[in-house]
Amino acid sequence: MPRPTDTANHQAPRGLILDFAGVLTADPRPTHRAWAESEGLHAEAWRATLNDNPEGRRLYSALEIGQIGQAEWNEGTAALLGAHVPPENLMGRAWAGVPGAQSMAALARAAKGAGYRLALLSNSFGLDPFNPYEHVGIWDLFDVHVISEAVGMAKPDPAIYELALDRLGLPGQACVFVDDHPVNLPPAEALGITTVLATHEVDTVAELESLLGVTAVLAM
Repeated sequence: MPRPTDTANHQAPRGLILDFAGVLTADPRPTHRAWAESEGLHAEAWRATLNDNPEGRRLYSALEIGQIGQAEWNEGTAALLGAHVPPENLMGRAWAGVPGAQSMAALARAAKGAGYRLALLSNSFGLDPFNPYEHVGIWDLFDVHVISEAVGMAKPDPAIYELALDRLGLPGQACVFVDDHPVNLPPAEALGITTVLATHEVDTVAELESLLGVTAVLAM
């Protein structure tokens, strides 16, 4: 894993760029399996529809870059899941039970307190009627928000990383980026950004504490 070239210089600006789902939330897959079963579906129905069904992939890709809104996505995806699945707030119903990653949020707060500028770099799954960022309560942690739906491009498009750096006002070598999908890391590395693959929350937080020189403290 590459290391930044100038983070040892504490006079230099520093930035922390975080993905959302799977980084600032728990792994959503167990919740999605339980939700699918609660709707009378096979446990893997959510994953299979969004990832394996060609129309499901098309709809989700369109949602990510704002070509369609969440309400339209709800309608189209509910039809793919089954005639008995109501479309109303489909995304919200599937995601409402996914908990926030409290230790990672504490790490982000510690980094901000230490002078890091924070950017949220997220491939969107819609903002209305269900806003996942407000639901988890992390929006106000960040100095910069780069949400794919709002900017019309999504990771791993190199341009979205360049936009995040531009909005932070920092060079890539001064930043660390955390994502749970390996495919999203190489474009950041190409810009000189130090990358961390999010795995288990405890391990990822520990790696970031060492890398950033901060300590995550959970609120009592």
